[in-house]
Formats: sequence, C-alpha cells, structure tokens
Amino acid sequence: MTHTTLWLSQIQFFSSLGFMLLFLALELGLAWVLLYFKLRSRGPNHAAWTAAYRFWVRVFALAFILSFAACLPVLIQFGSLWPELIEKIGNVAGPLLAAGVLSAYVFKSCFLGAMLFGQRYLSDKVHTLVVFMVAVGVVVSVLWLLVLLSWTHTPAGVLFADGQYQVLDWVAVIFNPALPWYAALFVLAALLTTAFLMIGVVAAQSLRRPVDESGRLVFKSALWLATVSIVLQGLAAAGTGHMTARHQPAKAAATAAYWESGQPADLVLFAWPDTQAHANRLAWLWPGAGSTWIGRDQAGALRGLDQFSGMRPPVSATFWSFRLAALTGLLMLLAAWLTLWRARRVRYDPGELSRWGRQVLAGMTFSGWLMLLAGLFHVLLGAYPYAVNGTVTISEVAGTTSLYALLGGYLAHLVVYLLLLISFLQMLRHIVRYGVVPVARRRGRA
Repeated sequence: MTHTTLWLSQIQFFSSLGFMLLFLALELGLAWVLLYFKLRSRGPNHAAWTAAYRFWVRVFALAFILSFAACLPVLIQFGSLWPELIEKIGNVAGPLLAAGVLSAYVFKSCFLGAMLFGQRYLSDKVHTLVVFMVAVGVVVSVLWLLVLLSWTHTPAGVLFADGQYQVLDWVAVIFNPALPWYAALFVLAALLTTAFLMIGVVAAQSLRRPVDESGRLVFKSALWLATVSIVLQGLAAAGTGHMTARHQPAKAAATAAYWESGQPADLVLFAWPDTQAHANRLAWLWPGAGSTWIGRDQAGALRGLDQFSGMRPPVSATFWSFRLAALTGLLMLLAAWLTLWRARRVRYDPGELSRWGRQVLAGMTFSGWLMLLAGLFHVLLGAYPYAVNGTVTISEVAGTTSLYALLGGYLAHLVVYLLLLISFLQMLRHIVRYGVVPVARRRGRA
C-alpha cells in the first residue's frame, strides 16, 4: 500500500469515527441531562421541567438514531481497511466489540422504547427508572469502545507471541492505564457538547421571542453544567498529559514540539514546527515550563523527537490538533464563566443578556463538537505509526484496496454524512424557531 493510500485509509476511518462520536457524545450527555430533568419534574415547577424533558428527548432520540447508524460503517471499515489487525488483536478486540454490540442491543430493546413511547403508560417513578437505565446503558455501551481504544494506546494484561496478542489478565486489559483518562475526557466532552448545545439553542430562541420558564431552567442548568465540566475537563487533560508522557513519549514530544533530547524543555504555547530543520518557527514560549509533559528515559533524561526518527507521529498535525482543542476549551471556559456571572444577576433569563452576548452563545452552539473532533484527531494521529502502541504498525495491517476505490468510498461516505448532518441541523433549526408541537392522539385513530 502506497503512502497516499495509507493516509487516505486513515482519513476515511477517522471521518467515520468522528461522525459517530459527534452524535454519541450528544446521546451520552443528553441521557443524563434528561434524567436530571425527570427528577426535577417531581418537585416544584413540574410543568416547566416536564416541558424541558419533552423538548430535549426528541433531540436525544435523533442523536441515538444517527450514532447507532454511524457505528455500522465504523465496524465495517475496521475490518476492511485494516484486515490484518483483527487477526493480531482479535483475542482482545473480539470480546470487547461483542460486549459493546450486546450492550447497545439490550439497552435499545429493553429500555429505550419504554423511555420514548411509554411515558403515558408507565407511572412517573417507573418511567424515571427507565430513563436512568437508558443513561446507564449508554455509558456501558460507550465504555467498551473506550476500553478498546485506550488499550491500543497502553496495551496491558496481554502477551504478544507469534504475531498475536494473548490475554493474560482481563482486569488489566479493561482497566489499562489510559482508560480512566480517556473515559473522563470523553464523558466531560459529551457533557460540554450537550451543555453548549442547550445554551446555544435557548440563546437563539431568545433572539426571536421571550423565553418561557422551561427555557430559563434549561439555560440555568446548562450554564452550571458547562461551568463545572470545563474545569474538570482541564484537570482531566492535565492527567492525560502525564499519562501520555509515561506511556507514549513520542506523542508527548510531538505535542510539545520538543526536538532535541536532554535540552531544556520550554512550554511551547504556539509555534510553527519545522520538521525539516527540527526547530520551532515564530515560537511563543514559557521558558522551562514544559518538562512536566515530556517523557523520560530510565536515566531520567528528557526524550525528544530525535529518539523516534522514522517512528514518530506527524508533528505538525499532533501539535496543532491539541492546541485547537485547548483553544476551543479556553473560549468555552470564558463564555461559560462570564455568562454565568452575568446571568446570576438577571435570574438566568437569557432575554436580559445583551443581544451580542446571546449571538456569541448561539454561535458557540457546536463548539463542543469542534473540541471533540480536535481531541479525537490528536489522540489518533499522536499514536501513529502504531495501531497498537509499541508493537503493531498501521502499515503492516493495512489492506490492499486501490486508491480509486478508497477515494470513491470516502466521497460516498462524505455525501451521506453531510446529508445526515444537514437533516439534523434542519430539525434543530425548526424546533428553535417553532418549538415542539405535541401530537395528540384520538381514540380509535392511529
């Protein structure tokens, strides 16, 4: 497989995985937000909290359908683009993927239908329990995917012999060193994505008409969720950086653009990494503050990119994807905290905020998606050239599909994903403008 074909295969897989994670994040975040709305609807402001639940459960249902549909191309491409990979890691990946599919099937067949269509037939307590089980089911389904991804970056509990991985300890496989940090990053990113979507939708509604009590409660809840989650996301990112320096030193060096081993490690805030000269152009530095995020050898010396010649990730892409995610997170932090400070003075009524402030919030509706995609590309590109860190490279497990077949398939996937995304945005635009109109059923009619 040529270098161009190899990269096109990765871009196609990354695109499919990214599209799935966009809606999987919404599904995960909204599942727990809806549970919160259900619990609050059992107290004061019952009608307002119930209206909030009924509004956002429709967005959750569509996000679930799109994420569930998008997982099929990911599973197909996992086997078709990297046919040799499943032979090498099948003893690990097979049970984990089967557990993920089984969890999604059980969650869908047992609880999702009752949550979406059984509210009028179940008592409030039983329906609240069903919503809780749906939220737990989403977490369990996502967990198996995160276990597989994190294990490929920090393989543990296995023995690599005769070109295959043999499982020695399933506990070590599941609770590998990267899992807690990757799980924290994704869960918090899902909550942030959901929070900013809700903030942006309510802000956009307030630009058209006065927001009712339900919208005010949603705005308040989303603001607090975003404010807390973004701080925890920063802490999780710091912990992930320490883990990466320990287990993926090449990725850590590329993220920091640290070229020469043993040299003082400055914290490079922004720069233009020059891979030919092994230097950073137009660098904006924090002198001496970068050693915490760099891997070390057994003697304690810092490991630069010069130690990974030929086996290092794409430096510029790894460097900039991390900074794009960090910059987006910083903007979200400022927006959440400043809006919270202002909104507390006006009893969380978005209509009392300045018009330009609401326009900014509406413009940041999908900022969580941008941070999620940038973080995903950083995690995946930083692992290159390995499919399993330290042992299996991507080039040795790649298929033999021709360049034109890959390009045609990629364009076809892009068209389908674009149509689905436009449909989702159109539905969201419609409910922002007109709200959710309940459909009343009459006796004797379908």
